[in-house]
Amino acid sequence: MNHSRETSHTKSDLTLAVRGGEMRPFSQHALALPLMQTAAYTFEDTADLRKFMDARMWGLADGRTEYGRYGNPTVAQVERKLAELDAGDEAVLFSSGMAAMTTSLLALLRSGDHLIVTQDSYRRTRQFCESFLARLNIACTVVPPSDLGALEDALRPETKLILSELPTNPYLRVLDLHALSRLAKRRQVKTLIDATFASPINVRPLSFGVDLVLHSATKYLGGHNDLLAGVVTGSRDLVPMIRQALWVMGAVVDPHAGLLLNRGVKTLALRLRQQNQTGLAVARFLEGHPRVRQVWYPGLDSHPDHAVAAEQMDGFGGVVSFEIDGDLQATSQFVDAVELAIIAPSLGGVETLIEQPALMSYYELSTEERQDVGIADSLVRLSLGIEDERDIIHDLQHALSTVA
Repeated sequence: MNHSRETSHTKSDLTLAVRGGEMRPFSQHALALPLMQTAAYTFEDTADLRKFMDARMWGLADGRTEYGRYGNPTVAQVERKLAELDAGDEAVLFSSGMAAMTTSLLALLRSGDHLIVTQDSYRRTRQFCESFLARLNIACTVVPPSDLGALEDALRPETKLILSELPTNPYLRVLDLHALSRLAKRRQVKTLIDATFASPINVRPLSFGVDLVLHSATKYLGGHNDLLAGVVTGSRDLVPMIRQALWVMGAVVDPHAGLLLNRGVKTLALRLRQQNQTGLAVARFLEGHPRVRQVWYPGLDSHPDHAVAAEQMDGFGGVVSFEIDGDLQATSQFVDAVELAIIAPSLGGVETLIEQPALMSYYELSTEERQDVGIADSLVRLSLGIEDERDIIHDLQHALSTVA
């Protein structure tokens, strides 16, 4: 057998999604990943316990543990798969995307530190950075998305982390990862990219020099709107630190959710192919419609970051944000007229979802307050599923015709 030829071959996304990270044979030679539903693990006698404790002290426990908060064989298998998909050394799973974010930030930062976060980011991420971390004497500066000049100007001697999304939420801005990594390494600052909207199929930030990548696995990775999970992937220098913080704070993923996630990831590449294709088709349709004021989709030439997105992404995703040419009521009228898309938060599943952010995430704010944070009353976020793009476009066309 020619081993050198075998190891030099780079597996495709389709193959990695199905087979990546697998350590076969599974228990009892099962074909599918077995569910290890247990809270604790046993030892034959005290000698066996001593042997395990000695091995763990030296980092030689080989995945064995004594308690479910410190590990689970089903979850560990999924972590290996996700690490390989994101081209990282290790991955650690959490009970939700926000648990992954908050635990990682608490593991990486301490009192007196400073971090930078881009403005066009998930609302709860910014809330944690600006409000909760402030209680721990950790300062936060918010900078415009994709503005590397403003980001560099915001750097301080005590800056320890730059946090951004790719693409961002909800305007799908795309940061130049090469430039970001060069700047951060020159200033000895760590970088964390939330790539939930892209998934490992469309971009792998670690391959651009980013230190850590995070996903809300609830979205594209799970893909079926039936689980909550989050994952952080990176190097062996950083991920163990975050894993130890997880052990203390306890936001572990349930093994059954891990099993569902493993099954969802197997079709990730197939689903993203369809969602990328549908996203571009829908964005082009909306951009040409007279009742649509503006469309944000990185696959369009009109998007401010199209050139960067085209260079570093393999696909532009299944989320399209756009503004109806009307007010709050007219936009609600459009959303209500859509039949195929379901009104719901979240994204990345097989069903097409639609939301009006002014009434979903920012309902308690006035129109003026929403405008101050960049959310127009007429903004719509559409998350494409895997339905036929012709049916989706026909549905949108009909709903747009009802807008007064």
